[in-house]
Amino acid sequence: MKTVVVTGVARAAGPVIDALGAHGVATVHEAMGRSGLAGAGLRPRQDGTRIAGSAVTVLCWPGDNLMIHAAVELCQDGDVLVVTTTSPSLDGSFGELFATALRYRGVRGLVTTGGVRDLADLRAMGFPVWSAAVNAQGTVKATAGAVNVPITVGGALVRPGDVIVADDDGVLCVPRGDAQAVLAAADARVAREAESREAYRAGELSLDRNRLRGVLDGLGVRYVSAAEYEAGHEPG
Repeated sequence: MKTVVVTGVARAAGPVIDALGAHGVATVHEAMGRSGLAGAGLRPRQDGTRIAGSAVTVLCWPGDNLMIHAAVELCQDGDVLVVTTTSPSLDGSFGELFATALRYRGVRGLVTTGGVRDLADLRAMGFPVWSAAVNAQGTVKATAGAVNVPITVGGALVRPGDVIVADDDGVLCVPRGDAQAVLAAADARVAREAESREAYRAGELSLDRNRLRGVLDGLGVRYVSAAEYEAGHEPG
């Protein structure tokens, strides 16, 4: 591992980031072909919050938050801090003081494969976090890691400058170079869902709207009456 702090990272256009955030994790995930999720291990530590921003990535050693201190200096308005460790660690490497420093710089939230603490303070100040744990166990500041290098967060590869979308459904990474195309696909999906929503309000069945009756038939699913089923007379 190179112990580096990389500066001058490119970011996606602000309006594209904000529009992806407005769509939310589930919609963008589907628009990306059901890819990009960090996995169910990262949980929101607040309710009803949706953010999107440019990833500032941090690679720390277990039980050590030195590189988070180094990363704060590089954070800009609209960023999301994304932290992982070289091997699994759930120590509480992030708390209210870090959040205070990041809030001053306009950082929109934290995603970490580790733990956070001072949770009541983080909620009170409205600084959103997604973490693998809540843990009061503190850390040291002794071992060099890296800032703004590619990292793996759950099931997602996150490169510096990628777009992070996070809400109650989890955390998603959109590659920076794909952001505009993903947004177009998400816009189209939302339009289709709006049409379906109106159809369902009018009583149309999803089986018919999505042409799923033929799928059921092709899989051998047959409709039988309750009497036929209880009598064991299912059609062959």
